[in-house]
Amino acid sequence: MTAIPPCRRTRRAVLASALCALAVVTGTGLTGCSADDPDAGTNGVGKLPADRIQARAAAAAGSAGAVHLSGDVVSNGRTYRLDMRLKSGGGTGSVTSQGVTFGLLRVGRQLYLKADAQFWNNADGEDAGSGKSGADGGAGDKLDGKYVKVPQGDPAYQRFSGFTDKDVLLESLLTLHGALATDGHHEQSGVRTVRVTGGKGTGGTLDVSLEGTPYPLRLARAGDAGTLSFSEWGKDFPLREPDADETVDYGRQLPAS
Repeated sequence: MTAIPPCRRTRRAVLASALCALAVVTGTGLTGCSADDPDAGTNGVGKLPADRIQARAAAAAGSAGAVHLSGDVVSNGRTYRLDMRLKSGGGTGSVTSQGVTFGLLRVGRQLYLKADAQFWNNADGEDAGSGKSGADGGAGDKLDGKYVKVPQGDPAYQRFSGFTDKDVLLESLLTLHGALATDGHHEQSGVRTVRVTGGKGTGGTLDVSLEGTPYPLRLARAGDAGTLSFSEWGKDFPLREPDADETVDYGRQLPAS
């Protein structure tokens, strides 16, 4: 079967909505039209059971080439504010924790961390941004604004590389706990969505797009563990290793790591 181009699908949806509106105004019966049908002109996932909606959303997310993810994640009692662009080859963006912001860049298996001198001067290997003295002041000044190569054996690699891994991050995030159910139709950034809940909302909520591909658009994690927004699904972005003069390589272990 020949696929219908997105622009033609959009025109058909608009035409169908217009015909339905005309039928309501004139009182003329028109098959498939209902003034109260929230799924009119949508991709149809709103009519599916909750488990199938979640499965469709997870499949769409997994097959997308890229995504922009932003929001908060609470892990081990600490809140991380993420603003990341991710794709199969790596990711780039920023993470903020306890008032300290640092950049992450992963190209293939190589992870880079970019931060200011204050970040490095406060690092103690356990709690960057804690105010404890870690790396000496000279090291902090030397690393200020540089991309620092993170060795794969360094604790920081395990701690932060997951924030740059699209598949790992989405698989861990796009999970609802408890019995699944639908919770009506909603809207996210002007896009109509259907909401799926886990455990009557205590296990998290997921808003799935009713327009075009059923991508996840908003996730509220179980146990108030953060809220995330997803956008720019499939929109590619440049990803390259920084130039040599922008990079510092400390070898097997980072300062104060």
